[in-house]
Formats: sequence, C-alpha cells, structure tokens
Amino acid sequence: MEITAKTEYAVRAMLQLADAAEPGDPVSVDVLAQGQGLPRKFLEAILADLRRAELVISTKGARGGYRLARPASEIPVGAVFRAVDGPLAEVRGRRPHHTSYEGVAEHLPVLWVAVRASLRQVLDDTSLEQLRTGQLPDHVRQLAAEPDAWASR
Repeated sequence: MEITAKTEYAVRAMLQLADAAEPGDPVSVDVLAQGQGLPRKFLEAILADLRRAELVISTKGARGGYRLARPASEIPVGAVFRAVDGPLAEVRGRRPHHTSYEGVAEHLPVLWVAVRASLRQVLDDTSLEQLRTGQLPDHVRQLAAEPDAWASR
C-alpha cells in the first residue's frame, strides 16, 4: 500500500487542527502550512476535500480558517484517508469484493478483502486524538511491536 503525499499531508493538517491552542478556534491555512511545513496551495486543495467530507469546517474573514467538524476523538484516521484518496483498498479501480477471477486465481478476492479489513482495523480503530497523543489502540501497538514490523522487505 502506498500512502500518498496528499493523504500524509491531510493527516498532518488534521493533527495540527486537533492540537490547536483553543479547540474550536479557526486555524488559518498559513498557520497549518507553516506548522507542518506543507505547501500552501496543495494544502488548500486538501482542506477543500476535508470540508466536502465534513471533517473540517471553514470560516471566512480576517480571523477565519479551519477547525475540526467534531472532536478529534470522534474522527477515525481512515475517514481522513477516504476523504482525500477514496476507498482504502481498490484493485484496479474496483472494490475488493467486486473482483472475480478464474482458475488458480479464483481465491484472490478473499485476500483483497482481508487486506482491506486489516487496513480498516488499524485506520478506522484509531482516532485523530489517539494518534495526536500517542495513545494508540492496543492492537495497533501490538502490530507495530512485531519483530519485523519496522524492517523493509
């Protein structure tokens, strides 16, 4: 699985919003961009996606900006992924459960669905608040603690 720059930037921006000095106060695009070292124009497009997904609320004006649409504890990281990059897992543009194969590959849909389920288990069970504070769910910590989890293959 490749995590795109768009998704990474979206998660980082959402964490920055979750960590705002005064929760609920709008944070400007400039402050978000500077706080995480993100390109402003790209961030504006990402914030538009997050707004359409109803994860952030924008406020116009001199003291305007963006804020989370609900508490960070209620926003799963998976929702941020979906908002900017679509479904968590696709096989050539199709949902895993909509694939079918013949012959020796006939069981691939089961594997694709399992891959999606494992992504959901990590991304949908982890809130922005848990990620912000490092208080990750036990099963996420256990996966990251596996002996070869940090090794490249």
